[in-house]
Amino acid sequence: MKNSRKIWPIWSALMISLAGCAAGGTSADGRHLSETQCGDLTALKNNAPPTRERNRSELAALRAAGYDPSRFYDPYYPDDLQAAQRQVDRWYQAECRAVRSD
Repeated sequence: MKNSRKIWPIWSALMISLAGCAAGGTSADGRHLSETQCGDLTALKNNAPPTRERNRSELAALRAAGYDPSRFYDPYYPDDLQAAQRQVDRWYQAECRAVRSD
């Protein structure tokens, strides 16, 4: 019984993490990209000068699509990055119609 007190915080943190994974990173309205991300991706696609915020926004979208740039050695690079880019492009086409100016 002594150890159960130590394990409970770890167990609950694990359950919260798994619940986040099961949700698939979508928002409450089922969107994968926020309005800010749509605007930033539109700006980048229209050759606007990159900014730190736009780069962070694009990286957050790529991470939501499954890309993990923090791995020390990635045997699947650049395939995993390109797959995430294709996924973000699909989300962009489906969710960012109102923001696009193309």
